Amino acid sequence: MVSQFKALVVDRKEGESLYSQQVAERHLDDLPAGDLLVRVNYSSLNFKDALSAKGNKGVTRQYPHTPGVDAAGVVEFSGSDLFAAGDEVIVTGYDLGMNTSGGFSQYVRIPAEWAVPLPRGLDLRQAMVLGTAGLTAALCVDKLLNVGLKPDLGEVFVSGATGGVGSISVALLAKLGFDVAASTGKLEMVDRLIHLGAKNVVDRDTISEGVDRPMLKETWAGAIDTVGGDILFNIVKSLKYGGSVACCGMVASPNFQANVFPFILRGVNLLGVDSVEQPIELKQAMWQRLAGEWKLDCLDSVVKEISLEELPQAIDMIFRGKAVGRILVRVD
Repeated sequence: MVSQFKALVVDRKEGESLYSQQVAERHLDDLPAGDLLVRVNYSSLNFKDALSAKGNKGVTRQYPHTPGVDAAGVVEFSGSDLFAAGDEVIVTGYDLGMNTSGGFSQYVRIPAEWAVPLPRGLDLRQAMVLGTAGLTAALCVDKLLNVGLKPDLGEVFVSGATGGVGSISVALLAKLGFDVAASTGKLEMVDRLIHLGAKNVVDRDTISEGVDRPMLKETWAGAIDTVGGDILFNIVKSLKYGGSVACCGMVASPNFQANVFPFILRGVNLLGVDSVEQPIELKQAMWQRLAGEWKLDCLDSVVKEISLEELPQAIDMIFRGKAVGRILVRVD
C-alpha cells in the first residue's frame, strides 16, 4: 500500500484573505479515521467544491483542506462488514469534501455508511459524470413523481438548464416522457439543450420578468429549480393548479420574495430537495434507478474531463459563470 499520494490542497495565503489551490503530496496519515480506505478513480466539480476552494467558511471551517464532495473508486482497505477490499463504491455528500478530506485526492478515508456499492449498469467514470448533480436531479424527479406529476399534465420547467443538475434534469425528464422547457442565460447552448431532450428553450431574462407581480399566468405542470432567488418565486407563481417545484439550488440567491397567493389560490407546492444528508438507502435506490430504468445515453455530451492539475482553472470558471454541464475530475 502506498504511503504518499496526490491531492488538491486549498490553503489560506499567509496574511491574506485569499486562498490558494495546488496539487501537493499528502500522506495516508493525513487522512481522517474511517472504516474504508478508497483509491479514488474519478471525482467531479460542483458549486459547493468551488465554495470550499475559495475559503467559504459556511462549507469548510478548517484549512488546509482537500475539497471534493464526490468520489468513485475501489476499496483498498475495509474495517467494515459492509464492504471488502476490491469493491467498487460511490461516495457523495455527508461531510465528504466539506470538513472531511474529499475526492480531489487519490485516496479518501470514510465511514462505511457513506458509501454506496457501484450498481451494475454503471462504471466508475459514468458514476462521476452523474455525481452529486445526477443524484440531486434524480431526487428532484422522484419528488415530483411522488406528488403526482405526469407527462400528460403539461410542460415541466427546468431553470439553470446548462448547469450540472439542470442538464441531467432535462435529460432525465425527457427520457421519462415529459415535455421539458429549459431555461438558460447561455443562449448559445440552445442546440445542446435540444439534444438533451428539451422541447422548448426559455431565455432566463424572460422568466425573470414579473417579480413585482403577485401571480403570473399558469404555465408549468411542474418544475425543477437549481438557481433560487426571484426566478424561483416566478416559477412558483407560474405553476398550474396543484403544480409543484422541486428546489435544490441557490446560485442566483438564497433569498426570494414571496406571498401566499399561489399557495392558497392554486394549491401549489414548494418541495425542498437535499442530496447531502439523505439516508443511504434512498441514495442507493436512486443510484440503482440511474443505472437501470433511468440510465441516460447522453452523458458524454454534458461532460468535460479534467485532471487534478486543471482544477484551479475550472474552479475559477464556475465563479465567472462560464462552466456548463458536468466537470469530471480524473484522479490519476
